[in-house]
Amino acid sequence: MSTPAPAMQGAYVRRKLPYNVVTAARKRIINAFSNGVPVYLSLSGGKDSIAVAHLVTTLIEEGRIDPDLLTVVFVDEEAMHDSVIEEAKRWRRIFMNLGVQFDWFCIEVRHFNCFNALEQDESFICWDSTCPDRWVRPMPSFAITDHPMLRRRKDTYQDFLARISKNAIQMAGVRVAESVQRLQTFRNRYDSPETQLFMPIYDWRDTDVWRYLRDHEVPFPDTYINLYASGESRKKMRLSQFFSVDTARCLVKLAEYDDNLMDRVLRREPNAYLASLYWDTEIFRSAVQANRNPEAARPGTTRTEVLALIRKHLATGTDTQRRAAQHFRNMVYKYGHALEEADYAHIYRTLVAGDPKLREARAIEGSMIRKTAHQARKDDRDRNRARG
Repeated sequence: MSTPAPAMQGAYVRRKLPYNVVTAARKRIINAFSNGVPVYLSLSGGKDSIAVAHLVTTLIEEGRIDPDLLTVVFVDEEAMHDSVIEEAKRWRRIFMNLGVQFDWFCIEVRHFNCFNALEQDESFICWDSTCPDRWVRPMPSFAITDHPMLRRRKDTYQDFLARISKNAIQMAGVRVAESVQRLQTFRNRYDSPETQLFMPIYDWRDTDVWRYLRDHEVPFPDTYINLYASGESRKKMRLSQFFSVDTARCLVKLAEYDDNLMDRVLRREPNAYLASLYWDTEIFRSAVQANRNPEAARPGTTRTEVLALIRKHLATGTDTQRRAAQHFRNMVYKYGHALEEADYAHIYRTLVAGDPKLREARAIEGSMIRKTAHQARKDDRDRNRARG
């Protein structure tokens, strides 16, 4: 199976290895533990982190790695699916039975909330101590509720995890095989001397993860089944916190499988009613509206209109809107010669819907990189033909 490998000058090449991705991941984990440095495994409860957790526990049971070096960290974001929480509890029992420290944090960290964008406040504080009566669910009795390195109500969970694992290896079930732009993003992180992020399944594809869980009979959250049954594509089945863009657009569909879901969500975030009104519009990046009315789905198709919206977000937008607008402004200036009407329409829709993690921005930029590289190769061929 093909796997990316680092090459000189920050580039990546793909080459065949004499073993499959599972064997490669096992080798990487063994190597990570072989130097005696503490290892922090970030567990999210999603399929990718579950696959890594199973790899790690298997190697512990085989005596290949030292469990005393390992600490498993689960940051409970409160507004999470019940099936994800139950899987996290199951893995907590498994790791603790193997003698591994398992830290379950229920802490006040800041999270993006797409429902509050209209109020110029995109923050959601997990386990907000000012409103415990409105929590989406009760806090587990064994949860850790504070930490000396935590900046309460200011940190994101990523900030917190990076700080507590600063002198250790931070292991996560992150994959980069889906797209060139994601590979480029994490290549830059690896090139940075500050990062300690270790991604043992970075080269696995979606099918590799599902095949691994099937072959080893590893349970996974039932919510994946519900998402698939509701018509969600396999690549878009993300089990994020309820108020992120990825999950918010699925709330209405998932409410069909959980009678109390929307009641609990609305108690915590009253603006979540927007999901039931606009889940099939560009606010949640839905393709349904585009299929109904293609012309209405492309309100901005020129460079002038896109730049006008960028200027608006830079002047009066929220923090995440300004960050995305800055990114897209630079992109338009850099790749304007290659951007076509469909590209400007994509940028416009993304600016309207929001792009807090810049995923769409990276996708568009990756497309531009490939397009310009293809054009450069074509120009070279044309010049060589002209000389010949």
